[in-house]
This record gives sequence, structure tokens and C-alpha cells, in this order.
Amino acid sequence: MNIVIVGGTSGIGMELWKIYISTGNTVAVLGRRSALLEKQKAQYPDNTRTYVADITQIDETHNTLKRICSDLGMVHLAIICAGIGDINKDLLLTNELNTINTNVCGWTTVVNFFCHKFQQQGEGHLVTITSVGGQMSEPAAPAYSATKAFQINYTRALRKKYKDTNITVTEIRPGLVDTAMAKGDGLFWVMPTAKVAEQIVYAITKKKSLAVVTKRWRTISFLLKHFF
Repeated sequence: MNIVIVGGTSGIGMELWKIYISTGNTVAVLGRRSALLEKQKAQYPDNTRTYVADITQIDETHNTLKRICSDLGMVHLAIICAGIGDINKDLLLTNELNTINTNVCGWTTVVNFFCHKFQQQGEGHLVTITSVGGQMSEPAAPAYSATKAFQINYTRALRKKYKDTNITVTEIRPGLVDTAMAKGDGLFWVMPTAKVAEQIVYAITKKKSLAVVTKRWRTISFLLKHFF
């Protein structure tokens, strides 16, 4: 398969790249940090393609995505991992706006691009990495909670839009994962990134509509939906 991972230089995106690249796929990785991209390319030079872009820069991102598609031709799977999550107890406006700009504006730019790409192809699989945090109202991170709720609902709308077509939309909704985003005191059930990535690949392979990972967080997601 030809796969695009947006936000693939660390965390979940990096682990997904490791799995997919080791099973014979061609993987294009888009990220902000050129040094990390170079390291990935050096490990698997034959079937890793790397591209530098900041998704908050709309024109730059759009042009880079067009270049990726020109290089790959057919894109079978696009996984959108890019995003940020900051604890912002003091409600610093700069932090809130940066989160919104990344997790809403930049994220939507990428998702919208691949919707049109898959419509043009007549098929494709779009995967968004959201968060159980989008079901919570976290006072220490209001913008993060709100932007993840946006992503959850946007993905749900796309799933309805492409029902009964050859375009598959999968939402992956993790709980706390052992990445740079897992910040703050009193964290619990923080999941190993590799374990989460394995479950994500399984959900993608099965073309699930929604996968909450892992099992414990599936229970929390259910309780949040029905009782809070």
C-alpha cells in the first residue's frame, strides 16, 4: 500500500510508521522536524518518503500534500496523527489559540485534502487520531478538550457522508498514551505507545468505524458518553 502519515515523527505516528514500513508498504511521513524525518529516512531509505511542513501554515501544507500525492500516485491510506495538547491552567491566550490553530484549522486542512483526494480516486481510507479527552471538559486544558470534541464530531460527519461508498473513515480514540502529550499530575492508565499502535493497525485492517484504545479506556469512553 501507499500510506501517508501526517504527524509521523514521534508518538503514535512514529510507531505506526515502524509497523507499516516493516511490512513492505511505501510510507510518506509529513512532519515539522526535519532532523527526525532524516533519521526515519535513513532507517528505511527504499520505502520511506519524508516531507517537512507545519500544518498551521495552510498554503505550505496544501502544497506539500499535493507533492506527496504527485510522488505516490495512488494513496490507499491516510492517517492523521498531527496535533498538540498543552496543559494551560492559567488560560494563556497564546496557548489556547495555538491549540485551536493546530487541532482545528491545520487538522481540517489535511483531512479536507484527503477527502478530495479519495473522492477523485474513487476510493481510500481516512484515519483520524482523536482522543477520549474530546469527551471530557478538562479545566486545565479547555482548548484541547474542545478541539478534540471538534475532531470527533467532524470525523463522525465524514463517516456519514461517505457511507455506502468506497471511502472508509475510521476514528481512533485513544486514552492517555505514553507520549509528549501525556502531561500533568495524577495521570493513570497511561498506555505504551507500541501497544496502542498495534491495536490501531488492527482496527484499520478491520476497517472499523470507531476504535477506542485500549480496553480500559473503552470502558471510560462508554461511561462518559452515557452517564456524564
